Amino acid sequence: MTERTHQVRRGRVAEAERNDASILTAARSVFIFDPKAPISEVAKRAGVGIGALYSRYGSKENLLAALCELGQQTYLTEVERALASDEDPGEAYFGFLRRIVDADTHSLTVHLAGKFTPTERHIANAERMRELGDDLFDRAQRAGAVRPDVTNLDVAFLLEMIATTSIGDEERTAEVRQRQLAVVIDGLRSPDRQPLPGEPPTWEEQAARWMR
Repeated sequence: MTERTHQVRRGRVAEAERNDASILTAARSVFIFDPKAPISEVAKRAGVGIGALYSRYGSKENLLAALCELGQQTYLTEVERALASDEDPGEAYFGFLRRIVDADTHSLTVHLAGKFTPTERHIANAERMRELGDDLFDRAQRAGAVRPDVTNLDVAFLLEMIATTSIGDEERTAEVRQRQLAVVIDGLRSPDRQPLPGEPPTWEEQAARWMR
């Protein structure tokens, strides 16, 4: 292969990577706001042809699946970081919550539930998220940093509600979401607590939401 051919191929790879990044960024903006939006809106927002988008992802469902996996991988990176931290268990856990709210992982995962058929990789990622998330939560709870009558899934649903907040631009939305999370964290720490009503949500109820 000549040097010229190598440069051309390398340029095409770089262009494909740029297009892919633009498509994912655009898809995140479009589908977080409206998961029912047409895929043509993503192509328009990304500044690429619809053919380029379809050649990379094949369908809207595949694109939604890619977004979900991006959110899952971000969550896993952050939970592994927290578990490896030398910080106090409570502070490691609360720092993790702040980072995943900032990364908006719930908009990329549970808010897309039921919009595409999950693959084996999604299922494996979800199980790993559950396992490591429970480990991190349990560690903080055993250390006395989290009230004993709350479950990790209780917190997950609270984070999901926070992810629905949208006010002004992205910067202002992120600021308000962190304020809401601060209230949640204070509630998790609260020594003067009222008993929680009803039964906690179950993972079976959570898993059922992914079925189309």
